[in-house]
Amino acid sequence: MGTRRETGDEAEAEGVRLLESQGFRVIARNWTCRYGELDIVAVREEVVCFVEVRMRSSAVWGDPAHTVSFAKQRRVVKAALHYLFQNGIDGRMVRFDVISVVGRGEHAQVEHIPAAFDAGM
Repeated sequence: MGTRRETGDEAEAEGVRLLESQGFRVIARNWTCRYGELDIVAVREEVVCFVEVRMRSSAVWGDPAHTVSFAKQRRVVKAALHYLFQNGIDGRMVRFDVISVVGRGEHAQVEHIPAAFDAGM
């Protein structure tokens, strides 16, 4: 059993592998600003995806994707807007996804949920 940060890094690595297998190019990981943190920023075609990664060691406590609260969504949206502005990215579609990781290692179940929430504030 690793630290919370190590466990989170492992879940994010699983998420990156899945996204890359789907044709995404990861352009940032663990990007932080005063509004919060973006776990993964990835691009495919003209779509910029801001991906929140959630992990649970088992499904006993439910799907980790359901733990992305409204407040967390707002923080991700604000951080994403700051990321876009700071990096001069405009004219692209933006999407907010969630990656759910249940379990660890080779037995982990990884699910990508595209457009899991929107930027409606």
